[in-house]
Amino acid sequence: MTDLDSVLARARFGEDGLLPAIIQQWDTLEVLMLGYMDAEALRRTLTSGRVTFWSRSRREYWRKGDSSGHVQYVKQAALDCDADTLLVSVEQIGAACHTGAHTCFDADVLDPVVNEEDAR
Repeated sequence: MTDLDSVLARARFGEDGLLPAIIQQWDTLEVLMLGYMDAEALRRTLTSGRVTFWSRSRREYWRKGDSSGHVQYVKQAALDCDADTLLVSVEQIGAACHTGAHTCFDADVLDPVVNEEDAR
């Protein structure tokens, strides 16, 4: 079993066959977006150096930046402790969001109550 086969075997895809993938800027640690990968998209991401997702709405693979030019170059990838979520650190070229925003989390900033207690 190759290292890639081992990763694909460890990854815990949901009932829909998808794994959530959090995309993060490698140097600032800013969360850019969330996408979904099936086993083939994960394989492509880990072997090509570019992030590939499975589009749930279009039902097809899409490599970030092929049409927009807003490319994500893979710097690092890790499965979480349960192997059911992927974190991909990238060098983002251009906007990460399809709306043209820098991140997908710029538009709807909420105002939650912040716990001010010292968490010692």
